Amino acid sequence: MDAATLTYDTLRFEYEDFPETKEPVWILGRRYSVFTEKDEILLDVTSRLWFTYRKNFPAIGGTGPTSDTGWGCMLRCGQMIFAQALVCRHLGRDWRWIKGKRQMDNYFSVLNAFIDKKDSYYSIHQIAQMGVGEGKSIGQWYGPNTVAQVLKKLATFDTWSSLAVHIAMDNTVVMEEIRRLCHSSSPCPAGGAAALYNGHPEGAGGTDRLPLWKPLVLLIPLRLGLTDINEAYIETLKHCFMMPQSLGVIGGKPNSAHYFIGYVGEELIYLDPHTTQPAVEPGDSGCLPDESFHCQHPPCRMSIAELDPSIAVGFFCNTEEDFNDWCHQIKKLSLLRGALPMFELVERQPSHFSNPDVLNLTPDSSDADRLERFFDSEDEDFEILSL
Repeated sequence: MDAATLTYDTLRFEYEDFPETKEPVWILGRRYSVFTEKDEILLDVTSRLWFTYRKNFPAIGGTGPTSDTGWGCMLRCGQMIFAQALVCRHLGRDWRWIKGKRQMDNYFSVLNAFIDKKDSYYSIHQIAQMGVGEGKSIGQWYGPNTVAQVLKKLATFDTWSSLAVHIAMDNTVVMEEIRRLCHSSSPCPAGGAAALYNGHPEGAGGTDRLPLWKPLVLLIPLRLGLTDINEAYIETLKHCFMMPQSLGVIGGKPNSAHYFIGYVGEELIYLDPHTTQPAVEPGDSGCLPDESFHCQHPPCRMSIAELDPSIAVGFFCNTEEDFNDWCHQIKKLSLLRGALPMFELVERQPSHFSNPDVLNLTPDSSDADRLERFFDSEDEDFEILSL
């Protein structure tokens, strides 16, 4: 991927602006008009956390790589989709990053969870080392399913966010399974910002308070075709970006992984991790320079037809009401004329399914091998061009 990285670095400030079109621009559940809201579109995009290749960070595992150039693009995309979940969790979807404006402490807490050092919750170090348990050696390219499985494991250590992470396998989302997971009796940190009951501070509503709901991060690995995306899925995929619960999509095309945050017309809008920046360290005052974590030029676009069929779609439901609303939208989407559902939504788990979430386990090795072959079957194409 080195050649592509050089090209990206050279041209990064020469991207096309949004086309002059009457088509709405959708960014993670928000609708915009190019003619009247271009500044708002760019501000929304710039406010997303942008993770790229980095160099000169502490060696992974003490003796491993000090840069992820050429192999870490899907890991960075995994960081971006998960960072969006943390932003929604701690800052809210309406939060905006403005260059030079002082940000709240929660923003820096979110950002620090992804900094390139071994003790950050979701650092490249943690993802790469946790991936060894998923059969990926350090420096090996990941598919969307693998990075989702790794992020799920890492989230269990993030007690500040106290997330319930569910990965829906076999193209099926089981509502009962998710409710059981999110109503888990696991306590939130005492006195912390995470001590919320259905999105409200502990104690609100007195004795009438509803049972604990842990904010949900739902990741759905999918394969939408053999070598190319099946056109019948395109309208359904577009509608996913229209939902207020949208975290976007991780995937790409056969030479790179991208984080897709929306669409306009027949083009997907994405953040590209394929530029190498120096690793960032906190300054003497402890303040973290954060400008390099925000994409300050128009985002990239590509035809939806170019999308590799192996993807993972993400959603965030902060409250049970959010989840119920998402289920309602998915059911309506299944009735959309000319659109093929990307996955099935069912109330109860089919008898032939296992339930790793309830037992807090990952699939056994035979299941993992089967899933890896199914969801990451395009890895060889990526590796040939990216290493």
